[in-house]
Amino acid sequence: MTKILKVYRIVLVALFLSALPVVAKAATLYFSPASGSYAVGKTIAATIYVSSADQAANAASGTVAFPADKLEVTSLSKTGSILSLWVQEPVFSNSAGTIDFEGIAFNPGFTGTGGKLITVNFRVKAAGTAALNFSSGSVLANDGQGTNILTGLGKAQFNLGEETVSEVPVAPVAPVVSAVTSSSGPVSIPVAPQISSSTHPDPNKWYSVKTAEFAWRLPADTTGARLLVGKIAEAVPTVNYIPAISAKKISDLEDGVWYFSVRLRNGAGWGSIAHFRFQIDTAPPTAFTVTELVDADNAEPTAKFVLSASDATSGISHYEVQIDGEAPQTWQDDGTKTYVTSPLAPGKHILIAKAIDKAGNSADSSLEFTIDQSELLASSESLELLEPPVIAEYPKKITSGEALIIRGTTKYPNAQTVVQFVGEGNEARNQVVENDANGNFTFVAEEKFKDGVYKVQAEVIDEQGIRSAPSEKIIIYIGQPAFLKIGSWLINVLAVLIPFVALLLILMFMVWYGWHKFSLFRKKLKKEVSEAEAATHQAFDQLTESVRRHVKMLEKTGRQRALTKEEEKIVKYCKKNLAGTEKCVVQEIKGINKAMK
Repeated sequence: MTKILKVYRIVLVALFLSALPVVAKAATLYFSPASGSYAVGKTIAATIYVSSADQAANAASGTVAFPADKLEVTSLSKTGSILSLWVQEPVFSNSAGTIDFEGIAFNPGFTGTGGKLITVNFRVKAAGTAALNFSSGSVLANDGQGTNILTGLGKAQFNLGEETVSEVPVAPVAPVVSAVTSSSGPVSIPVAPQISSSTHPDPNKWYSVKTAEFAWRLPADTTGARLLVGKIAEAVPTVNYIPAISAKKISDLEDGVWYFSVRLRNGAGWGSIAHFRFQIDTAPPTAFTVTELVDADNAEPTAKFVLSASDATSGISHYEVQIDGEAPQTWQDDGTKTYVTSPLAPGKHILIAKAIDKAGNSADSSLEFTIDQSELLASSESLELLEPPVIAEYPKKITSGEALIIRGTTKYPNAQTVVQFVGEGNEARNQVVENDANGNFTFVAEEKFKDGVYKVQAEVIDEQGIRSAPSEKIIIYIGQPAFLKIGSWLINVLAVLIPFVALLLILMFMVWYGWHKFSLFRKKLKKEVSEAEAATHQAFDQLTESVRRHVKMLEKTGRQRALTKEEEKIVKYCKKNLAGTEKCVVQEIKGINKAMK
């Protein structure tokens, strides 16, 4: 019986606990009063409240719709509001029948059930039923993430035309509100979008690009977007884009750490905020110096340098060090800022260093230094001077592109031999080869040499890094064979001569062609002149014959009767000028023939 009672008690406790409401982090927006009757011409003071009993809220926004044919807004009041910073001042439109507001409550935010936001004063225009609804809204939690904790939107409905007998003011109480729904079911606010950048893809890397580009995906029901770029990691976007955009390009940004924020809106309200971190550094490192450390106790042919640079924005990533024109080597500072060279030949050398920051910007510095072998040897009595190598086999002359092979001997097995080439421009090239077990070495050139005369010598380096004195210099000539030189010279000459001859032939052809065309023209013209001369003679003879016949006719008439004065003048004029005209024509034709010869 006792066991049955214990089981019964456990069941009762379980039932009691299951009946308790589950505490959820939720917030609602609602109106107070939510109902009532008002006469035409009266004023309705409808206050918008927020209820967030379980979690502190630090921002709220909303859009209220009202029937513009029955109500009109006369004023909006922010007195007593929990919102102290207004992202968007409360505004209304009596023509569209809308009210918009958005504000922020400073830390620690608001927790409770009756947080006053704004009061809307309506004037009743006409009788009927007037409903107030939220077309959109949001309540953001004070959690540093801008989480939208809005779960419901309240409504209000007023009977217009009849006024209630008495109104007893009551404290605002959050009504039971339903979640935002659509015809296809419940509508949730947008989740924080995934932001990507083509210019600054990795939030943890630095980039030397002052223009940033971002993109994100827009859900199909998106109605608006808010963006913000700044130095605050969890800022709330305030710049509206309606309709919403899915990409943004920002130019001329300063160096530093930036945050790009995006927030989307749909029919249920403003969603969660997405933040994207990106870093910009366009300035090179500053105060870059290279200083040689002189160490009197150093018994090796090496040099030490202090490389010091600073970069206030992204910091120094690494250094690149180059000695005597060799390939640059990457060097990471271990905290000592001290760089030690590999063993070098005695004499002067040049060190070129580059400090590179985390964005890839760089600064250069160089320094000339000297390796003094005599001081190195004097600093240690145990060191013996190494004998120089002997170059035994080498070609005195090779053709361009032919493999260069040099063989020699040393007294130091398994050591290294440095073969140095000095060209006509005093440009030195070094190549290190390994000695075999007998101390012999074989040098095969790893790169091709330009044509010219080269001075070659070798030095041996033992395991301690000590170098010998250089060997005797040998001379090697690299060039083309004689027949190739002649061929090359001939090609160069022909390359100039052939175009010149071709140009000369073209000019000669053009002159001949011009003269030929001119000769043909002269022949044609001469022929036409001859034909014109013959035609002129014939025409003039016919004209002369005709004039003479008329003169004879006049003279014959004068023998039969007396001629008039006019007829006498004609006879006299024709006889006088007929011969002169013929002579003039003949002279002109002779002149043309003379000019054509």
